[in-house]
Amino acid sequence: MRTHSIQIHPVTRDNWEQALQISLHEHQAHLVPSVTEGLAYAYIKPWDEALDPYVLQIEGHLFGFFYLSYTPESTDNYWIGGLQIDKSFQGQGMGKRALSAVIDYIMQKHPLCRIISLTVERDNYIAQRLYTGLSFVSENQTNSDDEVIYRLEVK
Repeated sequence: MRTHSIQIHPVTRDNWEQALQISLHEHQAHLVPSVTEGLAYAYIKPWDEALDPYVLQIEGHLFGFFYLSYTPESTDNYWIGGLQIDKSFQGQGMGKRALSAVIDYIMQKHPLCRIISLTVERDNYIAQRLYTGLSFVSENQTNSDDEVIYRLEVK
């Protein structure tokens, strides 16, 4: 079986409308910010100096979205947010493949990065298993939204 690689592209004027078509199952919508919210965060930058939105693509199809909130040139302030896989691509191992690609992308684009962080809703056990399966460790701490903080040490 041939494995297709995942491409990661910044959200631009050429693909933002396609990005808005990424959707989750109704019971998942409360677990992650919408693509629209993620794009608003990129404009407003509510947390850090930089926030870059990205789409995930495979075989020419956009299937996912995430943003990276970070402080440029830092070693430990890189936060993956809004990671979502379109409902038509779920249940195929794409979450694991996508998160692995995102981690690789961050390490390549931000060579000083040593710690990648993310948060997850307390009741999102599927995402928590995904994160721990890729060596993220729960800090047993929560953010101001009562989401659990996970960190991954890289390099």
